[in-house]
Amino acid sequence: MKVKTFPGELIGETIIVVESNNPALKGISGKVIDETQSTIKIESEGKIKTLLKNIITFKITGKGMAIEGRTIIKRPEDRLKG
Repeated sequence: MKVKTFPGELIGETIIVVESNNPALKGISGKVIDETQSTIKIESEGKIKTLLKNIITFKITGKGMAIEGRTIIKRPEDRLKG
């Protein structure tokens, strides 16, 4: 599995957690509705779930790459600036 950083916007993307330090999070998927420096909020099965970036690796549906959350721990607007 290729793990990359992701410089783009996550809000609106559908993700699935492929690895996590917390086994209960593995396999959770949903649409990203918000992102902070250290979290990603997704809407999954009608509920809002907050995922800590530093403990997950996720895939964006249809993009075919895995992203380690710890590689994007910064404010989204700072990440987008480069």
